[in-house]
Amino acid sequence: MNKFGLLLGVTLLTGTSTMRAQMDASIKLNEVMTNNDASLQDEYGQHKAWIEIENISHSTYNIRGMYITTDRSVLDKSMSVPERIKRMSIIPNGDARTNLSGRQHLVLFCNSQPNLGALHLSVPVDPAKPVWVALYNGNATQLIDSVTIPVLAANQSFARIANNGNTKDWEVKSGDRVTPGIANVTTVSESKIDKFKREDPHGFAMAIMAMGIVFLCLALLWIFFTIFGMIMRHRETAKKVINTQPIKPITKTVEKTMEVGHKTGVMLKEGLNTKGIDKEVYMAVIGMALKQYEDDVHDVESGVITIKSKDTGWDDEYSQMTQFHDPVVPTTHTAPNIPTGPELK
Repeated sequence: MNKFGLLLGVTLLTGTSTMRAQMDASIKLNEVMTNNDASLQDEYGQHKAWIEIENISHSTYNIRGMYITTDRSVLDKSMSVPERIKRMSIIPNGDARTNLSGRQHLVLFCNSQPNLGALHLSVPVDPAKPVWVALYNGNATQLIDSVTIPVLAANQSFARIANNGNTKDWEVKSGDRVTPGIANVTTVSESKIDKFKREDPHGFAMAIMAMGIVFLCLALLWIFFTIFGMIMRHRETAKKVINTQPIKPITKTVEKTMEVGHKTGVMLKEGLNTKGIDKEVYMAVIGMALKQYEDDVHDVESGVITIKSKDTGWDDEYSQMTQFHDPVVPTTHTAPNIPTGPELK
């Protein structure tokens, strides 16, 4: 039972320490001013160097008991805790403002006396030299955050650029941009109408802008109708110029040039064998020839006689030699008896 209790106690202590370390990591140095002569005043009306701390989480955390120092010697790990605490300034208890809610900021005054209030620390800050500022946890053993502040002009501050505490980028801010107690980057949500009202309370700019829009629209309409009228007036004239006789030879020349160009393109594309004639023309000619051949129609050509051969048999010798003819019988003529000599009586 004793072992179980001891184990439970160790577990709870470890969990509490881990949670405490995570909460400590949510506290960051946010902005520092080392040379303050006309900027933020404390409750006594004095201008002192100040350090701003921010709780970057969304949970409430009390920073009482944490330590702030500007002595680099505390980085010596061999230094004892009591000796380190002597070189630091503790954030005292007794002020509700040390209980930081989520995203809240707190300003602590340096070069001061703790008896003046919980926000006054005795940590020394020399404005003529670079200052190293460190934030330690309540045990004075864990370094939570630190930054080296360069030498600043009067009323300038050294601030973290982002407000989430996760970046190491810092910048020097002029006196008019110093933001103690609030976020370093502030955004103001203002509509365009509200901004216009604020910049033009009497409405003069609105009147000028409205009149300018009206005159601009009228000018655009005048330009449009002027150009449209010129086009309509010269439309008929352009038609007459196009249809005039001197234009026709030019038109034919252009057409012939286009035809020659087309043939040249065909020759370049299909080769010299086509001589600039499209394949479609060849196909059409061949089709017409086949059609005429099927219909037994011959071309009627001027100056060309087409003779179709036909076998008549007029020069067939064999047929002439074998043809039978009626025989010709010679006629014998008998001379009449003509009495001669003594027969004559």
